[in-house]
Amino acid sequence: MKNVKTLTIAAVAALSMISFGSFAAESISVRASTLEGAEAQVAAQAKAVGADSYKITSARADNGVNMTAELYK
Repeated sequence: MKNVKTLTIAAVAALSMISFGSFAAESISVRASTLEGAEAQVAAQAKAVGADSYKITSARADNGVNMTAELYK
């Protein structure tokens, strides 16, 4: 039973190291007239830098749309 516990802890530690490597993020800001336009700009910038994914962290509509996002590689 002790071996199973040790193996489980080792596996969790190894997976933690792997997943932390994918959290290298770059913050970006865009401005557009619509939410869709702002998200399209975020997607285009993510593609341009080779990001695997992105997460929109804020969006504010005030005489246009300001949006910030994190790009993940």
